[in-house]
Amino acid sequence: MDLRKAISGGIIIFLIIILVPWAYGIGLNGGRGLTYVKSAWNLKSGFLTLSGRSQVFGKVSNNAQNSVAVWDIQGALSLNYGITDHIELALSPIMYQDTQVGKKKYMMPGDLFLGLKFGSYNVTRSSLTWGLSFDTRFPTGKESNVAFEPYSAGTVTWGFTGMLSYSKDPLYPDENLNVDFNLGYMNYNDVGEKLSGNPSDPYSVTSMTQELLYGFGIKIPTPGFDFSVEMYGNSFIQKAPKETAYSVENYLYLTPGINYKAFRWLTLKVGADFRLSSNTDETTYEYIRRYSIDLPNYPSWRINFGLNILLLPTTVYNVSDKDVLIRKAESRRELFEQIINEQRETESAEEELDKIKTERRKAERELERLRRILEGDKKKTTEPPPFN
Repeated sequence: MDLRKAISGGIIIFLIIILVPWAYGIGLNGGRGLTYVKSAWNLKSGFLTLSGRSQVFGKVSNNAQNSVAVWDIQGALSLNYGITDHIELALSPIMYQDTQVGKKKYMMPGDLFLGLKFGSYNVTRSSLTWGLSFDTRFPTGKESNVAFEPYSAGTVTWGFTGMLSYSKDPLYPDENLNVDFNLGYMNYNDVGEKLSGNPSDPYSVTSMTQELLYGFGIKIPTPGFDFSVEMYGNSFIQKAPKETAYSVENYLYLTPGINYKAFRWLTLKVGADFRLSSNTDETTYEYIRRYSIDLPNYPSWRINFGLNILLLPTTVYNVSDKDVLIRKAESRRELFEQIINEQRETESAEEELDKIKTERRKAERELERLRRILEGDKKKTTEPPPFN
């Protein structure tokens, strides 16, 4: 057992060393859910997870004079903590970002994301669960408006996402078929910003850049692996100036992925992004650099890989298969007791309803009897007397 722990610890340290500088930040979902599409289910109260993901895209640009290999790598870590069963806090700093500009052509660290998620609200007597998350991006990085990446303005950006999840068994959603839907809104708060960074640039943002974000995903879990496929994209409500912004087009991606459950506390992830949207380029490049006419605005493909580590509670490291089965049985017992109590409450409500119906019928009979008595008295007072 000690040897296993030592090997596991070595694997974790090795993976963290690799993933810290390359862990993906934009759209990083460190909590429950898929690569990009969030689940309406929250972490349980007291649970703390550390997630990291890398994404890599590369292409050779064939210019008129020479060929240049262009790489786009971005990464982040995410700490997610279950404050309660329905409230989850997420802290996601970008650790590395290729910028393609300057001497270094990268920045460390990048922007910081802060999220608050309200979730795990079950729709009564159904397999649906809903949630809502609020997310803010703080411009802690030196660069913004990065080529080949979703739009950023170097401002405090805010937005929210609604989540709806279906699970075949809501009691154990991680062990059954899951379907997740996301719909979000993003406001870049960028009026007056000069995206090129050039003081002589006459173009600045005149109308706040806004967009809708959406996603749909399916996860098929097995004892050792989770297989998933998801689609996600955006639709601008108001675009940034095409003269100085790289990413002003809508995008749509398809992402298949596989998760390997190495331990109860460690999951390894790998997947790929394939762009389904067209390669239309709306940017006019009047005050920003154009790399090459054969390079896309958004990567046509990306490789992503990462991990998820459960840090708290620490008791999970010593839990045996027998303990897991006992806990499941206990949770099943709680469910059965809840069903029995609900049934008793229903039966009691039905008895009360029967009593109300009986009393109503009695009242109706009393009213009918009173009506007849009143009609009889009226008849006696209106008819002439039998003798004059």
